[in-house]
Amino acid sequence: MSKNVKTPADPRLAGLIEELIKAKGGGANEAEVADIIENALKLLTDVQDTGDIRVIQTTVRELRYAFRLFAPYAEKRKVTIFGSARTAPSKAEYHQAVEFGKKISDAGFMVITGAGGGIMQAGHEGAGPENSFGANIRLPWEQSANPVIAKDKKLVTFRYFFTRKLIFIRHSDAIALFPGGFGTMDEGYEALTLMQTGKSQLMPLVLVDKPGGVFWKTWDKHIREHLLRDKLISPEDLNLYHITDNADDAVKVITRFYRNFHSTRFVKELFVIRLRHAPSDSALAAMNEDFADIITGEPIKIISPTPEERADTQHLDLPRIAFGFNRKGYGRLRQLIDVLNSL
Repeated sequence: MSKNVKTPADPRLAGLIEELIKAKGGGANEAEVADIIENALKLLTDVQDTGDIRVIQTTVRELRYAFRLFAPYAEKRKVTIFGSARTAPSKAEYHQAVEFGKKISDAGFMVITGAGGGIMQAGHEGAGPENSFGANIRLPWEQSANPVIAKDKKLVTFRYFFTRKLIFIRHSDAIALFPGGFGTMDEGYEALTLMQTGKSQLMPLVLVDKPGGVFWKTWDKHIREHLLRDKLISPEDLNLYHITDNADDAVKVITRFYRNFHSTRFVKELFVIRLRHAPSDSALAAMNEDFADIITGEPIKIISPTPEERADTQHLDLPRIAFGFNRKGYGRLRQLIDVLNSL
């Protein structure tokens, strides 16, 4: 029973929910599922509007199905490709996306796109259907997936953008943004916001232009001349993205991010970084000095897997470091990861 899940105040209700779970045959995360059932029953009195109920109903159904679809591929890293559905196959951006999809697939990554045409179809063409996921969205004028992924079992169709975007971020280990419109900008800004605020894992965010293109350079100029100059973001936030017009460079940025770095998690007041290779004592000393501005409490040090990680059996074979992180300097944390990857 998870300590983070409350037991129903009504013992009779708790017993009925437990019987219901047993009748279904039991399974994983029973305490958490019991909590979901209890909250679902509260909707009988707490939410009167049928439209609101249907939002909750559809959200749970879509997320359950999507998580089940991705679960068999949990150990394989994935890159989400965003870009315009309107990009024609004749465009240089389309060819760039095909090339990137192929090369990132060859590097061992799977590809996720919104399953539409344009850049999304190009990414699937490059990676091939066997290495592709599609997260489609129902729209009044566009409901069908592109022909590469349309008949593949790794395709899921969403009613809501917010559930679809959650799946993109939840299952991505990197993001590649190609030129696009409002949707591409929305997805890029959301990824930046989630990383800047610590609401998602840090990951490479690569803005890929056509060879010689200035789409993302112009965007970056706006960021620097308005957001940065007016102190609406911090200088360190610029470390959260990388601009390139070269597919090989885009692939290199993503693969190098995982050269030594593996993953992170908070364990109480400690921020744990799992690695493939532990840093030396001299490297630890240098990092403690260079990144003192984001360290609060415990310095950066090598640790054994914490009891919480052991309970979840999370990557116990990997070496790890931990320190007291101020929980706001994520741009600087991105620089620390780069240092760890350079060791």
